[in-house]
Amino acid sequence: MRITAAAPEPLVYASNQLAMCLAYGPADGETYRGLNWVDASGNLYAAASFEARVEWLTAAQTALHRPDWDVDEVIDMQAAAQAQAALVFSLDPVIATTETLTAIGGMDGLAALAAMGLTAVDDSLA
Repeated sequence: MRITAAAPEPLVYASNQLAMCLAYGPADGETYRGLNWVDASGNLYAAASFEARVEWLTAAQTALHRPDWDVDEVIDMQAAAQAQAALVFSLDPVIATTETLTAIGGMDGLAALAAMGLTAVDDSLA
């Protein structure tokens, strides 16, 4: 299933820690990069869209465990738990907020971001 997620600026670090916890290695700590999306109030978000298996959905909603690959304890498990607690997952449109890691499943990435009420940052205005 395709999952598209938007992390508000204050949750980007924690969301990247959760991404590492649910994925394959330290490179997943760069899942949410660039604050390229904005809501109607001007709040910035980093977004990611990826294919996930059912196991990912289960792991995202159950107690977190340090992955076997993280022998050097790269993951900040407290931050990962913070992001998990903020995770809102839906198969229906849901508006992104500055307090939630918002994820929509089963929708095209750009359509999901629009359904969250986000638009691309216009770099020409910067």
